[in-house]
Amino acid sequence: MEMLSPQLPNFIQFGNDIKIHMQCISAIVGEFRWRKVTTIYELNNMFSFDPEMVLDLSYSLRLVGSQIDDHLPFPSLPYLSDPKSTIENGLKKLKRKSNRVFLILQSSLEMANILFEKAKQMGLMEKDSVWVIPDGVASLLDSVNSTVIINMQGVIGFKTHFIETSEKFRRFKFKFRRRFALEFAEEDNISPSFFALQSYDATWVVAQATRKSQWKFNLEQLSKTNLSNNRKLQQSPIFSIINVIGKSYRELGLWSPELGLTKSLVTEQLPEIMKTHGASTKVLSTIYWPGGLQFVPKGWTHNTEEKILQIAVPANGAFHQFVNVTYDQNTNNTYITGFSIDVFKAAINTLPYDLNYTFVPFNGSYDEMVEKVYNKTLDAAVGDTSIMAYRYHLVDFSQPYLESGLNMVVPEQSKKSKEAWMFFDAFTKEMWLMMTTLHIFVGLVIWLIERQVNAELKGLGSMLWFLVTVIFYAHREPIRSPLARTVMAPWLFVILIATSTFTASLTSMMTFSQLVPSVLDIQTLQKRNSPVGCNGNSFIVKYLTEVLNFKPENIRKIYSVSDYPKAFQNKYIEAAFLSTPHTKVFLAKYSCKGLIKAGNTFKLGGIGISKGFQSGCRHI
Repeated sequence: MEMLSPQLPNFIQFGNDIKIHMQCISAIVGEFRWRKVTTIYELNNMFSFDPEMVLDLSYSLRLVGSQIDDHLPFPSLPYLSDPKSTIENGLKKLKRKSNRVFLILQSSLEMANILFEKAKQMGLMEKDSVWVIPDGVASLLDSVNSTVIINMQGVIGFKTHFIETSEKFRRFKFKFRRRFALEFAEEDNISPSFFALQSYDATWVVAQATRKSQWKFNLEQLSKTNLSNNRKLQQSPIFSIINVIGKSYRELGLWSPELGLTKSLVTEQLPEIMKTHGASTKVLSTIYWPGGLQFVPKGWTHNTEEKILQIAVPANGAFHQFVNVTYDQNTNNTYITGFSIDVFKAAINTLPYDLNYTFVPFNGSYDEMVEKVYNKTLDAAVGDTSIMAYRYHLVDFSQPYLESGLNMVVPEQSKKSKEAWMFFDAFTKEMWLMMTTLHIFVGLVIWLIERQVNAELKGLGSMLWFLVTVIFYAHREPIRSPLARTVMAPWLFVILIATSTFTASLTSMMTFSQLVPSVLDIQTLQKRNSPVGCNGNSFIVKYLTEVLNFKPENIRKIYSVSDYPKAFQNKYIEAAFLSTPHTKVFLAKYSCKGLIKAGNTFKLGGIGISKGFQSGCRHI
């Protein structure tokens, strides 16, 4: 309830906050996961139009993952010299677009009647179309004749919910029908709408408020005190979600700001998440959509008149497994295939609306391709494009579909150890220490037991010699004590296992050569001023000079994957820098040619689809 504009100082407006209406519409859109909608509204007179209505809806739609694709405002019906022609021309513009989710935000019943009549004539009430009507129209459907209903078949909407079986409403309905039939005998439908009941209640509330104020008031004071404290006018609204079918409509469920969509406010308490998120909960009953459709329409249709998005693909990419552009001279056709293309097509298929696009081979570097997307020459770029910070300032990126990093690939070389002490490498230091300690401990225990009964093991020197010879099973000193034999038996078994393992490990080390990278890290390359190679069209050239501080004269640009092995063989480069996905593909093919990954991996942002901030691909 609020005061109207200064042009109408003697009027008070009663009604729900328009933001709540927009939240209800957004909840319906989010329930069926429509990503784009078209808004239609009547620029009503100062009694009911809210200029922030579209802004409120746009905000609520973002919360459910949707957005406004187009607007169609109409002047108020009394200001139109030819309403049918104006509405028809507006609908023709919408018909040329692919979006078919139409939200009527605000309209008089007369405007809505003409709108649906023309929409039906123009084929906008067929399959794949969705129409949502607001409370201002839906709450009047009880009071209209069948000729109005027949043009709204399949429409969904929301109306203020109230209990029609209450004693209070039955008394009001009886009085209303009797009075209405006397004054308008020619009308068929004489049932009161919710607005009639609301006006009746509001009139009584104003009358009671003026009586309490002893007729000493003005409207502004009245609205701030008596009326604003009335609980009946401050009740939180509850809307019934309806579906027009046949000669009337059926209720599908309820919506309230507190509970969101629900079948019953009494039997269900739905989670808070339903109010703002667009995950379909299948709360609403079966809906009969325009055209007799009984499953949820996509809300879009194929339209050849809409702009075809220009999607760039790198024509000079080094790794054709990701994007491969081929031209068939016989058929004069260009074929574009590869892993990145398959990912893009799979993403397009998940969109709940049509997306007309064509691939455009781009002969240039990846940075130049991103620049074209930034200046809107192209709408998006698909390929093995790495997500970099300096690119992210220019364009938007999809979620990365491949992890990415920068790897160094170098030739491998054989390392055959010839050191005199190489046998120490057969065991780890910890293993040597443990074995030596246990061996001395066991020998000491045996010596302490045997020296009492064995003259050959009385001296300390004899005990040390015994420790050496027992390793090779060459000890000649007899063990006489049964207790000493019990200690020595399992230890001999341990010595057997240890010596066998030592022999096998040492044999392996001496027989097989070890393959190690020829260069271990980038610091070695920089100290030597070694030439390195990378894809000349990629970001790596810039990364090597600006981040890793390589000298530009030491960077060799290579444009074909098959040129890398030749460059290594001819000593043209000593190392190659490739992104992680490219490294895996490269080594899978050329690891047998003596190439190996070396050094650390420099983490990057991944590989994704670059797109303009306002591009038609922004939902990918």
